[in-house]
Amino acid sequence: MKLSSGNRQQRRGERGSVIVVSAFGMLTFLVATGLCVDISHFYLVKTELQNAADAAALAGASALNQDATGITKAVSRATAAMNNYEFNKSGVTMTGENVRFAVNLSDFDNGGSGMSATSAMASPTNIRFVKVETPDVPVNVFFASVIQDFGNKRNMKAAAVAGRSVYINNYCDWLPFTVILDDADTLLKPGDTYTFRAGPGGMVTPGDYQILAAEGAGGQDVEVGAGEGVHICKKPGDEYPIDTKPGITAGKVRKGINARFDDYGGSQLDPAFAPPDVNVKENINKAAYDQASASDPSSFQKPSHPGVENRRLVIIPLVRKSEFDQGRNVVRFTRFGLFFLQTKVGSGSGGDFRAEYLEDTFVVGSGSYDPTAAPGNPQMTIPVLYK
Repeated sequence: MKLSSGNRQQRRGERGSVIVVSAFGMLTFLVATGLCVDISHFYLVKTELQNAADAAALAGASALNQDATGITKAVSRATAAMNNYEFNKSGVTMTGENVRFAVNLSDFDNGGSGMSATSAMASPTNIRFVKVETPDVPVNVFFASVIQDFGNKRNMKAAAVAGRSVYINNYCDWLPFTVILDDADTLLKPGDTYTFRAGPGGMVTPGDYQILAAEGAGGQDVEVGAGEGVHICKKPGDEYPIDTKPGITAGKVRKGINARFDDYGGSQLDPAFAPPDVNVKENINKAAYDQASASDPSSFQKPSHPGVENRRLVIIPLVRKSEFDQGRNVVRFTRFGLFFLQTKVGSGSGGDFRAEYLEDTFVVGSGSYDPTAAPGNPQMTIPVLYK
């Protein structure tokens, strides 16, 4: 059938309409796709910002110690953690003004801002929480900028609150040594120093040098446990299922403990997993460590490997003297103590090191609270992210 000229003109008009509709549909599809790209980009940056804020808040909370020095370190750790991140290919510069403190978690509710570091330092005893709020981060807008008044950049930020947990009674990453208590449990006094692994003398039976065969009977396990901490969590009153370890084992003890002082001579420990402390100066106490300045060589010595603060702060199980029998035997952990390593292990066959017993509140790296377990050490908590 042959089309008339009128029908041909109508078909031409329809083709023109289809082109217009197709072009409009394609434009709508491209705009929608562009918006999806921008929204996905916003979510990605927001997630990165939130992760950074969480890390900074936890870093700040890990420094709280009921003392003004803890407030100063909380600000320093929080800002250092945040400033390690990059967003939208640019760094974030966070200052102490972005770090706030509170006694109660509710102090940050309903827009509450808590208190400044200066106010917290004036009364640090009950400070338990740290809030970190990131500064505004400009985020590029790729496609949505075509929308009127949307702009080429949008500012985004995030906030997080972390603080000290309730005291822990399930301890992780402790050293594979013991402190021997008399049965009256009157041996330890806060601030006193104790020599570990000295000859047993009258304290325990001959051959026992207060070492635990924590993760195996070999000397290598002692080295790893002393350098990294024992990767088993225990509670007060737990009967340790592996025997005590008789013998000196001085070389392995030396390699493990000395890694915390940046001395890896002959050790198989990796500084990435068993890093040194940020200050490896020997023969200082915890108070001098807290006040140490890089400009004062009498109290500060920088390690050659990247250091981690408070690697010299260690948890050691306490065992009653009556628990020890001749040779290998099972012992029960009476409780756990927190110690500061003052010296590394010297040369020779002794394998002794000196540590200070602490009573102040400290935030330790790992552990938990078990409501069904025996009471723990009220001075030890862990950093917890609250919101």
